[in-house]
Amino acid sequence: GQEKLSCNPRKENGTHVVLCELGNPMKAGAWITVDMELSVSGLEDMGDAITFQLQLRSKNSPSPANASVTVPIEAQAAMELRGNSLPATTVLPATWHREEGSRRLEDHGIKVEHVYQLHNKGPSTVSGVTLHLAIPSQLGGRILLYLLELGTEGGMSCTNPPGLNAEQV
Repeated sequence: GQEKLSCNPRKENGTHVVLCELGNPMKAGAWITVDMELSVSGLEDMGDAITFQLQLRSKNSPSPANASVTVPIEAQAAMELRGNSLPATTVLPATWHREEGSRRLEDHGIKVEHVYQLHNKGPSTVSGVTLHLAIPSQLGGRILLYLLELGTEGGMSCTNPPGLNAEQV
């Protein structure tokens, strides 16, 4: 018949141990099958597998039986990229002439701010994510967007693209 095991987690010599009582007394030559479901957290930096050391001890036998089981780890996380432009629509004049050498923002065009948000929808945490954004700054040899600055929030770091605020506006 199927029975639920009584298991107790504890720490032994700096490792986490789960002790399960399988039955006492057990008849000689008895066979039992145990299915265990483990929930383990904090595996983000564990590599691609985790190994469990199993030990079967009997009070009647002086030497325990040892085995190890290696279980592959697969982290799952759904990433979502959201973006907005402020203002959402910009109409440029048919003839636009920027003033060469000017340090005033309004002499270089209409300000448009692009905001991107990268969200982890889980279930796992993520680290070491790299996001590459390709922003067209020229069209037909003429300046389309003048990249002024790049900023981040939330503990991320960015590499500035070449030509960022090249004219020091």
